Amino acid sequence: MNYALITGASRGIGRAIAERLAKDGYAVIINYHSNSDAAQAAKAAIEAAGGQAELLPFDVADGKAIDAALTAWETTHEGEHISVLVNNAGIRRDGLMVFMNETDWNKVLSTTADGFYFTTHHVLSGMLRARSGRIVNITSVSGVSGLPGQVNYSAAKAALIGATKALSKEVAARKVTVNAVAPGFICTDMTSDLDEKELKKTIPAGRFGKPEEVAALVSFLCSEEASYITGQVISIAGGMG
Repeated sequence: MNYALITGASRGIGRAIAERLAKDGYAVIINYHSNSDAAQAAKAAIEAAGGQAELLPFDVADGKAIDAALTAWETTHEGEHISVLVNNAGIRRDGLMVFMNETDWNKVLSTTADGFYFTTHHVLSGMLRARSGRIVNITSVSGVSGLPGQVNYSAAKAALIGATKALSKEVAARKVTVNAVAPGFICTDMTSDLDEKELKKTIPAGRFGKPEEVAALVSFLCSEEASYITGQVISIAGGMG
């Protein structure tokens, strides 16, 4: 059985990725932090479509919680390993830098950057032993080009891009690929507070993207056809960036 772990997979882009990878034949592991109702709904939707899914709650910013959760998973799945990891969990705490408090800075950085480190660090050894694996990091056009009012978010997502490029070089010889996907404005809960009408004027394609479009790109990067693609940052932003 091939297992795919998607962090922050109870809603939005993460849920769309989980549903697509389940359709591709993976047994998906839905990570979430606190929204158990949404996670249960995602699991039920995957199973109703004929896929396999299980829940694995932990806070991606808590290294001890991640190690405990993944060690427990490994104990109940003896002889198995996670062959696909999608580091999707992230949060926004927007505001101008001059008014940004330390908590909003640290929370955004820890969720994205520390979450990548803790989760990838634990899962990577199994991929290297198997000489096969796919890691896809969900970054943002904010991390590629920077957006005003998002210094913390831009910094976190840019860190993920740097980590993607460096790690890809470390593990390529073991047939583990590491890529990043950089969405622009996608219709999710995270963007529901934004002025879509005005922002669409800044997008060459003239619209927000769909979570399913991001999931389709992730699906390809996790496939055998993408085995020679690694260390890349692919924007899916309707021409932005």
